[in-house]
Amino acid sequence: MNQIDLSGRSAVVTGGAAGIGLAICQRFARSGARVTIWDRDGAAAQAAAAALPAVAQGAHHGVALDVTDEPAVTQAGAEVTARTGRFDILVCSAGITGPNTTTWEYDPQAWRQVMDVNVNGVFYSNRAAVREMLRNDYGRVINIASIAGKDGNPNASAYSTSKAAVIGLTKSLGKETAKTGVRVNCVTPAAVRTAIFEQMTQQHIDFMLSKIPMARFGLVEEIAAMVCWLASEECSFSTGAVFDLSGGRAVY
Repeated sequence: MNQIDLSGRSAVVTGGAAGIGLAICQRFARSGARVTIWDRDGAAAQAAAAALPAVAQGAHHGVALDVTDEPAVTQAGAEVTARTGRFDILVCSAGITGPNTTTWEYDPQAWRQVMDVNVNGVFYSNRAAVREMLRNDYGRVINIASIAGKDGNPNASAYSTSKAAVIGLTKSLGKETAKTGVRVNCVTPAAVRTAIFEQMTQQHIDFMLSKIPMARFGLVEEIAAMVCWLASEECSFSTGAVFDLSGGRAVY
């Protein structure tokens, strides 16, 4: 593992109790950051935080939090600063896929749920974090989007739309904070085999694999490696940018 120095930094990862989010938490902790996990499964968040490698500046922290609850997210953001003295890094990894079906058969309630978690939850988290980051004129926001937000996967219209919205939010916020010390970027992975696959049909999983020239799914460790650099001070001239992790799938 290449060493990226996050010593002394206070990081928050939404959906950090499992999957890509957990791999990012582990990479951050090994790089010296103090990690706070926001996850709707509070017990899993606390267990994951307790299992992270120790850091010199204090213990990691797990918080039960529903990212669709705006007042709770805003309060949680302020609590990070109160507890650690600063809010340096936010990674928005919490997300759901929604059902795999055609757009004309998509259940409106399921559509709203995907948008609430994948779009509103990212907005609330970005909003709360940047407010805290601007106090110290420093911050790194990394939103986990998806190659589906660029390509538009069939039978995944809500997911694809939500991830396109995350890309748009990232670009807007990155420009708004460009003259500050806050940098806002996103990554667009192709499919990565995690528990989220349980929300998909096998047909859809096979379709996603067929689109990847490397003929394999991504690894959570590969996503975490890119995110760790984006969370560092070295990521100083990239903002509002989209970084592909797609095994060759991305064409623009």
